[in-house]
Amino acid sequence: MSNLENVYGVHAVESLLRHHPKRVKALVLAEGRSEPRVQVLRELAEEARIPVSTLSRREMDEQLDGVHQGVLAKVSPSQVWGEAMLDELLDRLAEPPLLLVLDGVTDPHNLGACLRTADAAGVHAVIIPKDKSASLNATVRKVACGAAEVVPLVAVTNLARALEKLRQKGLWVVGTAGDAEQSLYQQDMKGPLIVVMGAEGAGMRRLTREHCDFLVHLPMQGSVSSLNVSVATGVCLFEAQRQRLLKG
Repeated sequence: MSNLENVYGVHAVESLLRHHPKRVKALVLAEGRSEPRVQVLRELAEEARIPVSTLSRREMDEQLDGVHQGVLAKVSPSQVWGEAMLDELLDRLAEPPLLLVLDGVTDPHNLGACLRTADAAGVHAVIIPKDKSASLNATVRKVACGAAEVVPLVAVTNLARALEKLRQKGLWVVGTAGDAEQSLYQQDMKGPLIVVMGAEGAGMRRLTREHCDFLVHLPMQGSVSSLNVSVATGVCLFEAQRQRLLKG
């Protein structure tokens, strides 16, 4: 099983067992874990005929980095979406698309948190550049609490070119920038939309910024000058969701 990935944490493993059981090749639980939510994992695995074994907590600590919660799934490698699959997804949508672009988010904890927020806000796909971005690893999955298994993550070779193609399909691109004149709350976000978040500190790259139709800032009232990218992502996506719900 050397070619398999480790996915750990109760929420991430449960999401895999519910949505992609064929990818799960083995479930490993820490000895002594028998509470209801772990029992659910055992039942889902047995229903899908996935072998279940146990390890001591010490052995799991030695094998895994991070907070594993005594739950580990051995899974076939994850498939990051390609641009062609994104086109298919957009063609199938019966509602205006809402996409999230993360330009240069390299911290896996931030990527995982953004995926979790994207799922909660009804985002149809998250787009990242293949280079200079965190990849879909065990840390991302753990922080995402299952969202990494249900929100398509699309890696593109050239982000600026991908944005231009999406603009030609009728999507509007709204980028976030601290120096933007317009506030997030002044921006119409009800139609086919791409929200672009830049890396912490550096923000969006120049070419990405040039492919935005609108630039907005988040009004800041306190002494800090910026928010963590996952928090800022949540603010922007839920403003888009609020506007869309009001429209209905």
